[in-house]
Amino acid sequence: MYPTDDPIRLLTRLVAESDPANGAQAAAAATAAMLARARALRDQGHGRRITYSRKVFIPLTRLCRDVCHYCTFATSPHALPAPFLFEDEVLAIARAGRDAGCDEALFTLGDKPELRWPEARAFLDRLGHASTIDYLAAMCERVLDETGLLPHANPGVMTPADIARLRRVSVSQGLMLESAAPRLCERGGPHFGSPDKAPAARLATIAAAGELQVPFTSGILIGIGETRMERLEALLALHALHLEHGHLQEVIVQNFRAKPRTAMAGAPDAALEELAWTIALARLVFGPTMNIQAPPNLSPGEARTLIDAGINDWGGVSPVTPDHVNPEAPWPAVAALRASTGEAGYRLVERLAAYPAWCLQPARWFDPKVVPRVLHRMDTEGLARGDDWSAGRTGPVPAVATAPAAARPAGVDRTLDNALAAARRGDPLDEPMIVRLFAARDGEVAEVAAAADELRRASNGDAVSYVVNRNINYTNVCHYGCRFCAFSKGRHSARLRGPAYDLDDAEIARRVSEAWSRGATEVCMQGGIHPDYTGNTYLHILRTVREAAPGIHVHAFSPLEVSHGAATLGLTVEAFLGRLRDAGLGTLPGTAAEILDDEVREVLCPDKLRTGEWLDAMEAAHRVGLRSTATIMFGHLERTDHWARHLLRVRALQERTGGFTEFVPLPFIHMEAPVYLKGRARPGPTWREALLMHAVARLALAPAIANIQCSWVKLGPDGVLAALGAGVNDLGGTLMNESISFAAGNQHGQELAPQQMDALIRSAGRTPVQRTTAYGAVPAERIAAAWAAGPLSPVVQTPLRRRERTAGASATPAAPSATIDAAHQPATTPTLTTAGA
Repeated sequence: MYPTDDPIRLLTRLVAESDPANGAQAAAAATAAMLARARALRDQGHGRRITYSRKVFIPLTRLCRDVCHYCTFATSPHALPAPFLFEDEVLAIARAGRDAGCDEALFTLGDKPELRWPEARAFLDRLGHASTIDYLAAMCERVLDETGLLPHANPGVMTPADIARLRRVSVSQGLMLESAAPRLCERGGPHFGSPDKAPAARLATIAAAGELQVPFTSGILIGIGETRMERLEALLALHALHLEHGHLQEVIVQNFRAKPRTAMAGAPDAALEELAWTIALARLVFGPTMNIQAPPNLSPGEARTLIDAGINDWGGVSPVTPDHVNPEAPWPAVAALRASTGEAGYRLVERLAAYPAWCLQPARWFDPKVVPRVLHRMDTEGLARGDDWSAGRTGPVPAVATAPAAARPAGVDRTLDNALAAARRGDPLDEPMIVRLFAARDGEVAEVAAAADELRRASNGDAVSYVVNRNINYTNVCHYGCRFCAFSKGRHSARLRGPAYDLDDAEIARRVSEAWSRGATEVCMQGGIHPDYTGNTYLHILRTVREAAPGIHVHAFSPLEVSHGAATLGLTVEAFLGRLRDAGLGTLPGTAAEILDDEVREVLCPDKLRTGEWLDAMEAAHRVGLRSTATIMFGHLERTDHWARHLLRVRALQERTGGFTEFVPLPFIHMEAPVYLKGRARPGPTWREALLMHAVARLALAPAIANIQCSWVKLGPDGVLAALGAGVNDLGGTLMNESISFAAGNQHGQELAPQQMDALIRSAGRTPVQRTTAYGAVPAERIAAAWAAGPLSPVVQTPLRRRERTAGASATPAAPSATIDAAHQPATTPTLTTAGA
C-alpha cells in the first residue's frame, strides 16, 4: 500500500513538505505529487469507475443532545410538528424513494435526543420504545419489509448492543469521526458541549462495529479548526481500525460550509484546495481499494477537481428528498452528475448502500434477514442491478444504450479498447481482459456487442441456424441436491412443480416416433440421476430410441449422467462413452457445467461433478468421437471472474480437441429455484449481463468455437432479437417439449415451430437456416415434414415404479458433501458465500 517501510513517517513528511509555510512553490510541487500519486492509486483500485447510491433521505428526528457549533440540522422541539417522524411519514418517504428507483433508505438523526429533550422521551414512551435506537430499528425494519429499500443508519455514538440491534434490520451503518483532536471539544471549539463528539467515544463505536462485522461508513470533516496534521491523525486512527476489522467500506472527506444562524456562521468555508489535498491524503493513507468519497453537492461545479484528487465515489444522491444536513446545497441531478463524471474521463455507476466487496460476502456482513434483500438488488459485481428484467419472464427487454460510448480521453484507461482489439485480431483473451469486458456499462455495452457481431459476421455470415428437435426428460427423480434446480424430485423437492415421474419405454418410443413424424432430426434427452438408474439404463434408452426412429440423431446424457452410468458398471468414463457411442449416441449436451469453478460448485451443486471431472468427461467424449455442446448457467451466486475462468477452461479444452459444436449461455431462471426461494441467490442476471454473456463468449471463444447460441426459452423473442446483434448465430432447437426451464418458472412456452423461428430470424434482417445437430444440411424431406407438422399429442408422465438393477451394476456412489468458507476479509476478489446454504 505504501512506497516505504515506514508509512507514517512518509505521510508525516508529505504533510510537512506540502505546507505553504515551506514556500508556495515547494508546497505546490509536493501537493501536485500527492495528487498524482492519489490518482494513480485510485485508478489502480477502481479503474475509470465512479460510484454513487440512489437514496432517499429519512430524517427520523432532528432533535439531538449535542450542540455542534456548525449544525443547522439539529433544532428544538418547538420548531418541529413532532419530535420524531411518525411511521406513516417514514413509509411515505420510503415509498416515494422506491417509486423513484432508489435502493437506499438513509436514516439520519440526532444523537440520543431523549437524554436532553423531555418531548423526545415522552414520544418514545407513547409508542412503547425504550430509546431512539429502538424506534430507529423498528422503522428500518418497516422500510425493509414494506419497500425493499436497504436501510443505512447514522444514529450517532452507539453501544455494541445498539449496533447489533440495527445490524438485524440494516445493510450498513455510519458515524463520521470528524476529527481525532480532543481539543476541538474544549471551550471555544466547535464541539464544546457535545459529549458525543469526543473522539474516544466515536472511535469506540467504530471499533465495536468492526467487531460485530457491520459494513461501516466514517470520515472526517475539514475546515472546523483542525490542522493538517490532525487530519492525518484522524485518518490513521480510522486506518488502524480498518486493518483490524476490514469493515470500513468508505471514508468520506467532507468540507465545512458555514451556515447562517450557527455559532460558526462567520467562519470561512473550507477551501477547495484544502479539500483536494485532504482527499489525496486519504487515498495515500488507505491505498487503492478503499472507497474515498466527497459529497458533490458541497462542491458544485468541481467534479473534475475532486476526481483528480483521488475520489471514487460521490455518496448518496436523492431524486426525491433534499440533503437535510446541508439544505442550502441541493443534490445534483443524476444525469448532470453522469455528464460531469464523463467529462473527467470516468463512468458513473450505481451501487447499493453497501459496497460491492461487502455485498459479495453476504453471509459474513449481513444478518440472515437482510441477505435476500441485498441479493435481490445486486448484480454479479455487487453493484445495483439497474433493471428488473428476469430470464424466462415475458415482456420487453430493457433498453441498452445503442450508440457506442463517447471516445475516451487520451491518456486514460484503455483496457476495454485493448481487449476488443485483441479479440478482433484473434488473440486469446486473458482473465483480466474478459472481466473488463463483462464490466462494460452504458455505451460500452454497445461497443462490446458490435465487436462480437463483427466476428460473427466474419465467421458465420448472416445465417441464423436452428435445429428441429424434441426434448425428452425421461425422469425428474434425482438423488443429487443441486440448489438451483426446480426440476428434480427428491426427498427435499417434492413440493416443486409437477409430480415425480419416470417414463416407460412405450412413452419414450411414442415421443420419439412423434418427433420424427413432425420433421425432427434430433431428440435431446436428459434427466435426473435416478437412484435406480445404471449404465445399462442409459444403454436401454438408446436402444428404445433407435427402434422407434432409426434415422433420428440422439443428443443425450450430460457428463454427470455419463459419470454416474460408468460408475455403476465399474467402467471408466471413456469406456462407457464408447459403449454409448456404439449403442447409437450421436452427441452429448454440455449441461451440468453450471459454472466451471469449484468455488461456486461447492455452494451451488456440492455433490455434483467437480470442474476437472466435467472437463475430463468432455475430453473423453471428444476422444471417442462424440462431439458436444458447452454451456454456462449464470446469474445466481457467482462473480464475473468465475465467468471468465469458465470461458477460458472451455476454450482451452476446445483448442485441444475441437469437439465443441457450440457454446450456449443459459441465464438462471430464479422464480421457482430453491436457492432463490431460500434467499440465497440473485434473481438471475440483469439484461445487461445476459446480453454481455453472449457477446463476450463470442469474443473470448473465437475462433475456437464458431457457434454462439441463445436460448429463446430464457430470453424470449425480444431478447433473441437483441442477442442476434451481439454475436449470436444460432437459436438452438424448436424443442416441442421443455420441462426444466418450465419447472423453474419460464413463461416463454415449450415450442417454437419452424415457421415461428423463420419469422423471428427474418425480423432481425437475417437468413434462417435449418441445420442438423452437427451443423450440417437438412434433407428436404425433413424440412417439409417439419413445416407440415400437426399439433403434439398430450404427453404422459409415467408414474414412478421400482426399476430393477441390471446384473453387473453397482450401487449408486455416495455423493460428497461440501462446506462453505465465509471467514474472509473483503478484497479485490471476495470469497463467494451464501447465507445459510
